[in-house]
Amino acid sequence: MIAGTPVLDLDDVASLEAADSGGTLRSAASGGAQVRATAAAVDEDVLAHLHDLRPRSLVLVSGTGRAERAAALLVAALSDRAGLPIVPATAIPQWVGPLDVVLVAGDDAGNPRLIEAVERALKRGAEVVVAAPDEGPLRAAAAGRAAMLPPRVRVLDHNRLLRYLAIGAAVLRAVDPARIGPLVPDLNVLADVLDAEALRDGPQNEVFHNPAKTLAARMQERRIVLTGDSPAATQVAAHAAEVLLPAAGRIATATDLTDVVAANARMIESAGGAAPGFDPLFHDEQLDGPAPVEQVRVFVVSSDADQVAARRRLAVFGAGAGLVDADLVTVDTELMNTDTDVPRAVEPGAAPADAGSLLRPGGAVEQLAVLILRLEMAAAYLRLLDCPPADDRGGRYDGGHY
Repeated sequence: MIAGTPVLDLDDVASLEAADSGGTLRSAASGGAQVRATAAAVDEDVLAHLHDLRPRSLVLVSGTGRAERAAALLVAALSDRAGLPIVPATAIPQWVGPLDVVLVAGDDAGNPRLIEAVERALKRGAEVVVAAPDEGPLRAAAAGRAAMLPPRVRVLDHNRLLRYLAIGAAVLRAVDPARIGPLVPDLNVLADVLDAEALRDGPQNEVFHNPAKTLAARMQERRIVLTGDSPAATQVAAHAAEVLLPAAGRIATATDLTDVVAANARMIESAGGAAPGFDPLFHDEQLDGPAPVEQVRVFVVSSDADQVAARRRLAVFGAGAGLVDADLVTVDTELMNTDTDVPRAVEPGAAPADAGSLLRPGGAVEQLAVLILRLEMAAAYLRLLDCPPADDRGGRYDGGHY
């Protein structure tokens, strides 16, 4: 008997575009636009008052969701090399004063916690940057005394991490240019890199040449575990797990790589318990139907330049008779451009290889930003795989086709 096929084929461009009536793919691909909008605000001297300030600390007060995840990612990626303490907080600490900079970030301009943080920081004389909608009670609390960085690009809630990451990087570059400056990419360059990745991940490119579609295909019909090989990469993995639920309705878990390796035997035991005689080597899903077990796939996010060392960590997952396997999610080194010149934007009709040539070895933050966009687009494809056009309507966001 021939097994059933998914509602959509990842290589059927027309069907994917028809199913994406709510603009899910376009929202996921808008990371470059969000970063470029932040760069435009910085070029308008929104952060001019932070230059040459040399503050005692940078306090990150975040609302729930993507703002909180961006703060955790910045701390994991940069705090150990910064020239000042980067302090994530849910409220203004008692010691904050005129020597400190406070970044308040969130999606809700009516969040009492964010409003109180702005009011208390301003009252104590701290320099305040607000990354939130410039409206409602939050606007009244700032009252022209804080630098406002409201969203300029409309996207779905779960696709806002790159905006907050760009704002945090811009503030850090302004207050600590000597140490943080070399570690974070120029925002305009990063926007070009993200646009190049979005072109590679677009629906017009086949699965074989499309990293996001490849991830979606590997995630399909699997229990998903996400992890990272560094603290910052683990934060990206946690974001991907969080995005998969609202974007695609897929339940995934994210945890530390050490815990995943320790749980390998238990995952094999759990996956094989449902069908003790199952042998994936002789199972053909096209002829035999779906596998009678819940196979597990581990996705390890990595920004490690040493691919051999990164892949060596995955060797433990190869002994489970196919019940548990692992993929390394990383930026392709063969597509990295070593030129130091700022890359030009890719023309809409450029070939996938041309789009990939914009990727440069710009450090861990740049690579992790690319992987964030790729994972968000993979989640968008998973949503469309089992979603006929009529069922994808009625979303809160409608940005048009990709």
